[in-house]
Amino acid sequence: MSNKTTRRDFVKNGSLIAGGLLVAPSLGNINFFSGAKGEIKIALIGCGGRGTGAVTQALSTKQNVKLVAMADAFRDRLDGCYKTITAKDMSDSGLKGNLLSKINVPEENKFVGFDAYKKAIALADVVILTTPPGFRPIHFEEAVKQNKHIFSEKPMATDPAGIKKVLDAAAIAKQKKLNVVVGLQRRYQDSYRELFKRKDMIGDIISGQVWWNNSGVWVKQREPQQTEMEYQMRNWYYFNWLCGDHINEQHIHNIDVMNWFMEGHPVKAQGMGGRQVRTGKQYGEIYDHHYVEFHYADGTILNSQCRHIPGTMSKVDELIVGTKGSIFGDASVIKDRSGKVLFSFDKKGGERNPYQTEHDELFEAVAKGEYKFSNADYGATSTMTSIMGRMATYSGQVIEWDKAINSGIDIMPKEYSFTATPPVLPNADGFYPVAMPGKTKYFS
Repeated sequence: MSNKTTRRDFVKNGSLIAGGLLVAPSLGNINFFSGAKGEIKIALIGCGGRGTGAVTQALSTKQNVKLVAMADAFRDRLDGCYKTITAKDMSDSGLKGNLLSKINVPEENKFVGFDAYKKAIALADVVILTTPPGFRPIHFEEAVKQNKHIFSEKPMATDPAGIKKVLDAAAIAKQKKLNVVVGLQRRYQDSYRELFKRKDMIGDIISGQVWWNNSGVWVKQREPQQTEMEYQMRNWYYFNWLCGDHINEQHIHNIDVMNWFMEGHPVKAQGMGGRQVRTGKQYGEIYDHHYVEFHYADGTILNSQCRHIPGTMSKVDELIVGTKGSIFGDASVIKDRSGKVLFSFDKKGGERNPYQTEHDELFEAVAKGEYKFSNADYGATSTMTSIMGRMATYSGQVIEWDKAINSGIDIMPKEYSFTATPPVLPNADGFYPVAMPGKTKYFS
């Protein structure tokens, strides 16, 4: 079976109805925005750093857009985002002045809490989903249910049950002709697009190497007044139900490039990993390094590395090897087997910011009433690939795609409130349980 067939069957086999979503009998002009005088109304769901960046990019498009609603679990995050974007100087985007003319979020349209997203989504034509990824499935599902176009950050979920929910909603979004763009920005990057157009120059792909190795990201320290739920929400990067580990939250970018060029996903994975340096209680339950060997249906093997350890070599890149040559992702070069350059993307002429291009193309399509983007399928596929890799490193087992995607494994809380019990708790000394290869098992 070819990789392309595998992916097609995977998408096709997702059920079309889930979580109360129903395909409307008459879809009509559901893909057209409803704003007065051609105005496209935007709601921001998740007001952290990525949300602030994404909404700035949305408001920097050429279309007649207006931010009308904001939602976050924490009021201080919402207020910080609002302060930043209302003071934003747009000269670095080639525009005059600031974003004030494109922002109209009265106090009654600022929603706080775990259910705030539903209220904000109701007021918009396009929603921007930028919360921690554990919440992505329920937010994505609600946006589709309310017939909204969507920009969703990656990853799409943190567990197989969440992936199923996203795929079910994605099928409905297609029926409704709702544009969905996912923030795997290399697919919107000029140089990578040119490499993809020329991938046949290297012949049949036989292997790949992908890396996301650097010193890591921020840490939020525990505050005395916080409940356990609030602490984990604030320090979300280090808890699997919220983040999915850094193989899912960051390394997905590189894994997605391989899936993109393969036009499919791996069918099994095995690997190793652990937490050798980053062992403090503030690092929750996630690993500081992963190595995964992914196998595709045609025998192609992807070797994947990601590491968060200060003082080590940094590398974020992809190498795709074929029978006739190789593709070097970050360098934007294709070489034959002897090392001769067959193609090199000219970066001297400049390359558009792919983070901006995602929004430029989405909002152009919405403004024209066109249905052009259905990124949720590949967003979910690459997220599931990352999750399968995590399952392999945590257990030391060979993890098969079909078993993993259909396992129903659900690591999310049963209740969403700041007094609820999170899925993982610390011991008496404040340390969280950590997966142990050979002892952690997903399948017998």
